[in-house]
Amino acid sequence: MNNYYRDNDDLQWYVNHGIDWEPIVELTEYLYRSQDGHADCADALSFYRDIFDLVGEFTAEEIGAHSEEIDRQGVELIDGEGSLGPRQDAIFKKIKRLELHGMPIPRELGGMNCPMLVYYLNTELFSRADASVAAHHGFHAGIAMAMLVYSIQEGTTEYDPKNARIKSTRFQKEIDEIRRGVAWGCMDITEPNAGSDMAALSCRGEQDDDGNWFVTGSKIYITSGHGKYHFVIARTEDAANPEDPFAGLGGLSMFLVPAYTGTGKNKKRIVEIVRLEEKLGHHGSATAALSFDRAPAQLVGERGEGFKYMLLLMNNARIAVGFECLGLCTAALKGAKAYAEERRSMGKSIDRHEMIADYLDEMETDIQAIRALVVQAAWHEELAQKITVLEKAGLMASDDPEVQRKVAEYQRQLAYHKRKARRYTPLLKYVAAEKAVEITRRALQIHGGAGFTKDYGAEKLLRDSIVMPIYEGTSQIQSLMAMKDTLGGILKNPQAFVRRTAQARWRSLSARDPYERRVARIQRVSLSAQQHLITRTVTDKYRSLQGKPISEWPDRFMKHWNPKRDFAYAMLHAERLTQILCDEAMAELLLQQYQQHPERAPLLARFLERAEPRCRHMYDVMTTTGDRLLSTLSTESIADNETKVAS
Repeated sequence: MNNYYRDNDDLQWYVNHGIDWEPIVELTEYLYRSQDGHADCADALSFYRDIFDLVGEFTAEEIGAHSEEIDRQGVELIDGEGSLGPRQDAIFKKIKRLELHGMPIPRELGGMNCPMLVYYLNTELFSRADASVAAHHGFHAGIAMAMLVYSIQEGTTEYDPKNARIKSTRFQKEIDEIRRGVAWGCMDITEPNAGSDMAALSCRGEQDDDGNWFVTGSKIYITSGHGKYHFVIARTEDAANPEDPFAGLGGLSMFLVPAYTGTGKNKKRIVEIVRLEEKLGHHGSATAALSFDRAPAQLVGERGEGFKYMLLLMNNARIAVGFECLGLCTAALKGAKAYAEERRSMGKSIDRHEMIADYLDEMETDIQAIRALVVQAAWHEELAQKITVLEKAGLMASDDPEVQRKVAEYQRQLAYHKRKARRYTPLLKYVAAEKAVEITRRALQIHGGAGFTKDYGAEKLLRDSIVMPIYEGTSQIQSLMAMKDTLGGILKNPQAFVRRTAQARWRSLSARDPYERRVARIQRVSLSAQQHLITRTVTDKYRSLQGKPISEWPDRFMKHWNPKRDFAYAMLHAERLTQILCDEAMAELLLQQYQQHPERAPLLARFLERAEPRCRHMYDVMTTTGDRLLSTLSTESIADNETKVAS
């Protein structure tokens, strides 16, 4: 029987060697104090392996074998309801029977109490089988866990610290419905004319005299928007003064809105599904446009905290997209390899032709490098969230000196995990999404004319991949985030930047291990690119002070930064910087793997062979281009302003 876990050696390596499971398991099991939990890490890992094996076989036999049928049947809007195709409906009934929606949900709430990392790794298997099924499946347990975390953060979850378990939680009924597979949720952010610009959102949350909340407005491009439970971002505050804390993003709040009540013939829809989008790919995934007309809603947290709560959803969604992209890439590589090994041309199979062999080698190298980044980001994000949640819940308190020692160590590590997760998340979303398109495109090319037909599924993988750089924050948004954090870090602590630069230079020349020297050279290119951007940014800022009284220079330079004007050059090159930052991060992680597991040396060598010239090229482009375009944009902007003044 086919099994997507057993035939993936690199994924198995992470499960068996490449992931430090102990802290993840220890925190998931409430420091092993729960009476009905796993006794130790080995016991838990044995259970996780059984799940990987089960899901690996299920995704290969029950989903992957029917991917074309899922794509062809799609999703329909029938009598105002989103309806899955017959094949996908049957698949989700089987998922329901296997209780996979409860994988990361705590035992006391009826779930399997697996780490989110286990859930994410299984997302790769689902996506390899079919991206639409993976996307829809993610809006079950993912939303249920968001409900639990939101309740913990707002203080509406009650615990039994003595027995290390949850006694009750605010959204327990909703979580149970999702766990049992009778409902699912979604997150509703995007609106017409308000995509990445969240400050432009106009959907309203209003409160009546009795304290009840209602949501009114429109949302579009909502994945699995035909579900029951909607986390909706809506504006609750108006502020004329931009300095008001409720101005812009501060005026947004988070709501949980049930889209309907009842079931079957008694079902009454509250939120209207206006339409289901007809898309290039992801035909088996419902993408809905929704209308809210004073829909009853529950406020999550405090008013004005919507953006904060949304970030939790988005960060986890971006990590999930990374695993979805890995699944698509793996499917593309496996399909391309199988075809190339069978297809003969000019006296040999085409996988023996130099250019095709180079394609396949680069595809495999990219996938393995991306997996290192995605897994590490998920690991740090989960540890950061679990330490924070367990601390707030009081579940880390204990009279046991050994437990107290461990808790103190976790508390010391919290800032480190947050910092690593913040660094890696935009990078993984960027590189995984961009490479998903590149790798599926190459897979189609390797299939030649057959790839342009529906016979081998290569065209479907490409269609399904193209949305990856768009949803859950575009590649350009990820690049701006990475650039902003990177340059902001230099401005906050220039001395640390100088030290890192000196250390990288020293290691690139003197490190005994040749691999360490090569990784240090990539770090030097990255630091040089950062230095170039920050120097140019500061220089442009000084130029903008010309004509201003010298007495005003210190205040204007230190405080009055306009991102649109002062960071124009950095924003132009943000995506190129991000490509270098991605290669730098993956090189560092693969070097760490090699240092702990020497058998990973061939992978590191293959990656460095590709990454070194890539980084040098990006640095060359960043340091030699951009002035012409920026000058054109500046001239056009001045002309536009003069026209406005004249009119």
